[in-house]
Amino acid sequence: MPAVKYRTVEVQGLKIFYREAGAPGAPKLLLLHGFPSAGHMFRDLIPLLADRFHIIAPDLPGFGQSDMPPRSQFEYSFDHIARVIDRFTEVVGFERFAIYIFDYGAPTGLRLAMWHPERITGIISQNGNAYKEGLSDGWNPIRAYWEEPSETNRNALRSFLAPEATRWQYTHGVPDSSDVSPDGVSLDNFYLARPGADEVQLDLFGDYKSNVALYPKFQDYFRAHKPPFLAVWGKHDPFFLPAGANAFKKDIPKADIRFFDTGHFALETHAEPIAAAIGEFLSRP
Repeated sequence: MPAVKYRTVEVQGLKIFYREAGAPGAPKLLLLHGFPSAGHMFRDLIPLLADRFHIIAPDLPGFGQSDMPPRSQFEYSFDHIARVIDRFTEVVGFERFAIYIFDYGAPTGLRLAMWHPERITGIISQNGNAYKEGLSDGWNPIRAYWEEPSETNRNALRSFLAPEATRWQYTHGVPDSSDVSPDGVSLDNFYLARPGADEVQLDLFGDYKSNVALYPKFQDYFRAHKPPFLAVWGKHDPFFLPAGANAFKKDIPKADIRFFDTGHFALETHAEPIAAAIGEFLSRP
């Protein structure tokens, strides 16, 4: 099994933790995680691809083992996080790379692609949305906070940070919940329980409106550059609907769209077929 290294690097005054595997000379693949997880969500995927690709999976600022500075010292917005990860790719020597985008990793990675289209060799979206039709009614409480950022609406979102809510995200739509390891759930809940983590996540809930506002620009990027594109989508995702995956074909007609019989955290149950799809996709001329 290919070795995984666990490293940290300083980026704009922050300690960014990342997992790395594969030969430095191999084609590069950047893995970007989502809420409420970190790079550990790729623990099963990385060994399946590291024999062919040079893989790096950072923990976003405020997540996992990366620094979570106080809100008074760091603006927890998606644009700011993307700026840090943009610089991170330069620090670790990722000049041209494919990106795997999931959940929060989608608006992060798509900002990078939009800013530097020449650096992107391909995009793999695993329940990483860029179209309004992909947003389910599950977003309604968060949308209410975008539209009226009151303390009442902010506090109404705290239930999304409860341990049982994390477990639900992992198991909803999975035909057999015993297929889902408790490891990711437990680690995510550990990070969410840190002092101040709840306010960081609530800030990001409120800022998600900035991502939706960028959807037209993301779509302009797709139309202009037609990046090689693969969607590997858990079709029972309660937040990002299959319509969001199919919508990519409007702007990237050759997009390869594949659905799997699972939920939001598709890698928990389908790491092997997803890895096979990625290997095939990234090996095309």
